[in-house]
Amino acid sequence: MSALTLDSLNKSYGDLRALRDLSMEVPAGEIVGFVGSNGAGKSTAMRIVLGVLEADSGQVRWGGAPVDLAVRRRIGYMPEERGLYPRMKVSDQLVYLARLHGLDTASARAAMEQWTEALGIADRRGDEILKLSLGNQQRVQLAAALVHSPEILVLDEPFSGLDPVAVDVMSGVLRAQADAGVPVLFSSHQLELVESLCDRVGIIKSGAMVKFGRIEELRRTDDRRWVVDGPPPQSWVSAVPSAHVVSTDGRRSVVEVRGASADTVDQDLLRSAMAAGPVHEFSLLRPSLTELYRHVVTTDSVATARETVSA
Repeated sequence: MSALTLDSLNKSYGDLRALRDLSMEVPAGEIVGFVGSNGAGKSTAMRIVLGVLEADSGQVRWGGAPVDLAVRRRIGYMPEERGLYPRMKVSDQLVYLARLHGLDTASARAAMEQWTEALGIADRRGDEILKLSLGNQQRVQLAAALVHSPEILVLDEPFSGLDPVAVDVMSGVLRAQADAGVPVLFSSHQLELVESLCDRVGIIKSGAMVKFGRIEELRRTDDRRWVVDGPPPQSWVSAVPSAHVVSTDGRRSVVEVRGASADTVDQDLLRSAMAAGPVHEFSLLRPSLTELYRHVVTTDSVATARETVSA
């Protein structure tokens, strides 16, 4: 099965470097989330995949070969800005777009019916786009990206403006596409959604990929924290070298161990806590994607500021 690969992409607009040696891979059958602040380079990277923009250097590959026009015709793309004809009916629009992708009329109509049903907008087929809510317009946009049975999905902020029910519907559709072997790349500012839905995540800042990998890989840190519901930490934490209390309410505590010993100290912590009294909970506390993102971006910003001051 093929993977979509972005290899060392660079793009500048005059003195502004929009992408800096950006690399990532979207394996077949996986959903990859692309997160970063506005202007970080997410849309630029996606437009290069689509051929709307040309990279200054680097390459986009599909199955190891450079992406060409034939491959791009097999990509389902959903732009952040709505690209629908506002006075065209939903059914007519989707059939028209499917026909542009080479489907005959009967197949185009069948695809329109399939995706409007799957996305919960079958009863809106006869409505003009401008008469739909923003959430339903977003569902039509996803249907437009899917109507030609694409081999690759590239979606720019597909969940923007959706209510929780619509988010669940679209999440289910994307997971079904990935399960069928389609590589799915989407950008989003909704980090909790990215964390729950994606197999891998890329964090981009100022055009550079600062973190990329599976969620569990990204959440691993050199320092480990445990939640302990048991005796007051003052009675047992000091017995474990390099452990210290981050927070406590007297019973439920967060204890951190820093450095290399963090991987092997968990049993020492548990034994020490149990020696001081009954323990009702002992669990590893990993940072959420939101916390990781905040840490990565803040650390990078602080480092940049220091370099600027030093210069």
